[in-house]
Amino acid sequence: MIKVGCCGWGFFKGGLKSYTKKFSLVEVQQTFYKLPMVKTAERWRAEAPKGFEFSIKAWQAITHLPTSPTWRRAGLKPEELKRRQYGWLRPTRDNIEAWRRTKEICDALKAKVCVIQCPPNFKCTSENITNMHKFLSKIDRGKLALAWEPRGDWEEHPGEIQKLCEELELIHVVDLMRREPLSKHLIAYIRLHGLNPREYDYNYEYSSTELRDLASKARKLDKKHREVYIMFNNFQMYKNAVQLMNLLK
Repeated sequence: MIKVGCCGWGFFKGGLKSYTKKFSLVEVQQTFYKLPMVKTAERWRAEAPKGFEFSIKAWQAITHLPTSPTWRRAGLKPEELKRRQYGWLRPTRDNIEAWRRTKEICDALKAKVCVIQCPPNFKCTSENITNMHKFLSKIDRGKLALAWEPRGDWEEHPGEIQKLCEELELIHVVDLMRREPLSKHLIAYIRLHGLNPREYDYNYEYSSTELRDLASKARKLDKKHREVYIMFNNFQMYKNAVQLMNLLK
């Protein structure tokens, strides 16, 4: 089964209700910067039709240190952040609590997948690998599948990625137009950022030729996994996602 969606509905004319008329899947982006109230997540769930699926991007507290510029959008005071031992998947009390709050939102939205996106400065080191084992073995996942998007130098260590995905039951998140996932999980999770020279430059629109190539790659991946999530995260994501769905039909 190939599922196609977008990373967020914030720029979609008409908001979530209009988005759900075109798509049956969305990755919630707001949860990365600042967790909404549980009742807000419950309202989103109520607004969406039966069968519509939310995947969640985990709160940055779990992955990003308090010095990360992404915290500027969190609404927390710098002095409050300094007191917190957030980030880098460390088994700290603050990170465990941040996961508990993230899972609350996942549960409210009845999400199947939670995306854990690590920053480039979270490098492939023995310390980080040890902390990943401790943290991910300690948290309560419930029935959630965890999709891990490593950045930075992890690309140079495919063996470590494959090993961690196997040992910790993780989905290896990749941009399928750049590389293949290394995990053997029943789910494959693809995030597409465009094909500019700089990988995470979202100002991109996929051509018809590129979308046909993507459709072919997705079908091949579908033979190896039970479910394949294709999530667009470029500036023209809504247009490109509809084009891909038409090609897959």
